[in-house]
Amino acid sequence: MNAGIYYNKRYFGDNKIYIDRLKNALAENSAKCRAVESSSDLDGLDVLFVLGGDGTILTIASACALKKVKIIGINYGHLGFLAEFEPEKLDEAVKLVCCGRYEVQRRSMLEITCGNRIFLALNDLVIQRSTSGTNFCNTVNIHAEIDGATVDNFSSDGIIISTPTGSTAYSLAAGGSVLAPDIDAFIMTPVCPHSLHSRPVVFSGNSSLKLNSADTSRLLALIVDGRSAGELVADETVIVKRADITADFITRDTKNFFNKLLVKLNKWSR
Repeated sequence: MNAGIYYNKRYFGDNKIYIDRLKNALAENSAKCRAVESSSDLDGLDVLFVLGGDGTILTIASACALKKVKIIGINYGHLGFLAEFEPEKLDEAVKLVCCGRYEVQRRSMLEITCGNRIFLALNDLVIQRSTSGTNFCNTVNIHAEIDGATVDNFSSDGIIISTPTGSTAYSLAAGGSVLAPDIDAFIMTPVCPHSLHSRPVVFSGNSSLKLNSADTSRLLALIVDGRSAGELVADETVIVKRADITADFITRDTKNFFNKLLVKLNKWSR
């Protein structure tokens, strides 16, 4: 087995004790391993150990999906919705992977097309108002269509399109529903809508969502998995659909989602 190690340098800095511990544990189980600095280092890997929080996993998840590398997350962040193991279970994680006694949870992703730009998102796409300089605006006005039928004209601070994975992130904080990972659907959640009838909408994973800015004089910010992806300019259309590839996560049990959800949400509320 060829394993990679990707970690958040902000958490670890010069302290490599956990990194060295993981390397030694993999070597003891006859697994080859190497450090991963960028997506180009993923070639030839079977699995990637990601040490950090959810944000760390999101920075590499799309690249792993493209290269068919399975992800196993070790939570060194705060909530760790995407991580299967806590740090004290590191040895258990290594044995699980090296013995091949794991299950794989295939999580759907968004394919986002905006002009000639294409993005992949494991969590979400956010279109939000600009808060800087001459592009400042108080609200966004977005026309949304699903499979050619108008859903709503949203006047709000922004709009979130999320996968089931992302439904426990920004969308949940904005009032959206939690979607179990195996549900073939996405959720569109307005942020602080200026109309009482504008509410989150769950739609089929087989559908195509089309978004247009109703105010072409304003530039809107595009955020993909928490990172800036540029701006939505006048007359551009955003098309969102399910990607043909999935992000594959190693797990002990694909049915433990609600147990994990209860633990993580209780942790969030403290």
